[in-house]
Amino acid sequence: MKWQEYPRNIKVRLITSFFNRAVSSAVMPFMALFFAEEIGKVAAGMFLIFTVVIGFVINLVGGYISDRLPRKKVLMVTSSLSAVFFGAMTISLVPETNWIWLFASAYIAYIITSSLGRPAIHAIIIDSTTPENRKAVYAIDYWLVNLSLAVGAALGGLLYMNHQIELFLLLSITSSCLPVAYAIWLEDSQASRLEKQHDNVFLDVIQNYQVAFQDKPFVKVVMGSMFIFAAEFSLNSYIGVRLAESFQTISIEGFEIGGVRMLSLLNIQNMLLVVCFTFLISKLTDRFDKKKVLLYGLIIYSVGYIVMTSANSWYLLLLFSIVATIGELMYSPVRNAEQANMMPANKRGSYSAFSGISFSGADLIARSTIILGAYLIPTMMSVYMGLILMLGTLLVYTGLFGKKAETETFAATKASL
Repeated sequence: MKWQEYPRNIKVRLITSFFNRAVSSAVMPFMALFFAEEIGKVAAGMFLIFTVVIGFVINLVGGYISDRLPRKKVLMVTSSLSAVFFGAMTISLVPETNWIWLFASAYIAYIITSSLGRPAIHAIIIDSTTPENRKAVYAIDYWLVNLSLAVGAALGGLLYMNHQIELFLLLSITSSCLPVAYAIWLEDSQASRLEKQHDNVFLDVIQNYQVAFQDKPFVKVVMGSMFIFAAEFSLNSYIGVRLAESFQTISIEGFEIGGVRMLSLLNIQNMLLVVCFTFLISKLTDRFDKKKVLLYGLIIYSVGYIVMTSANSWYLLLLFSIVATIGELMYSPVRNAEQANMMPANKRGSYSAFSGISFSGADLIARSTIILGAYLIPTMMSVYMGLILMLGTLLVYTGLFGKKAETETFAATKASL
């Protein structure tokens, strides 16, 4: 599918999300460090956990709103407010003021507004695509996400320590351009809107998500995705902590690589592989049945992370990181497209918000592996990761393709893992 053939809404969404994510990812990974320095580690930890909970709850509300109201208006309002709050954060960093309370308040407000708007922007991709071209659109979206993260990591590494104000100012300017772009180019292609069922809004929201929760195949995909994403998220939690503690430093022509640098190399390699090979893998897998592509992609991905969970040799870590990334490039566009196909037209925002459980739950599982890893040896952690990934593969595959595949999937994953 050529760029000229993409619907206008898809082009707007891909371009604006790239620039916004590139700048925001230069800042957001440093928030834990920033708050720890300003208010202490314990207070920072509690504050950030609070923002995660708030973001998740508001995301569900955002899904309901994006199905009830015109998505273009939702995006224009939420993106405009986000730009205002980034501006407030920038002002609070001026040396003469240094108002941490203003920064923290603006940060919470930004979490709320961005969480309200996120389901609408996800729903727009589904509104503007068809089942035939959805896989191709998700492939380029996946590629741009990783490219923007790479750009953001480079920006953050260069500017965060000594040019915080300039970095936040750049983020404020970029965010201010989004509502303008939406107003000029975005078309409201929402096919149908959710009808209000209850006079009480709170009951209406609950009823809305009750329908999603009762959609058993979709719930299986969401829960399965949670277990699958947990492996990837563990790279920067359990695997990162383990490498920092036990990885034997190696020296390459005087350049020393310890556990922390090894983790950085794994992340950089993953991003480069995604940027370089997304379209090649997608083109190759288009020739095969999507069920097999998803299943074998998940198995390859699982093998990669199972080995990485306990490996302590640099060559094994780099090799199986490549294996895991190839598996991810195979399964991810298929999973995204097929999950989108499951969403009812009048509930796409709500279903998109509900699917956010995958990421929140995966983050919690990944963080819990740090605690579990204090009691289990690395090889046992690999077994634990294998069980999680086997369950995730089973749930996703059978949720997307029905009960007939259940026996086949279980046998294949068991044999491979």
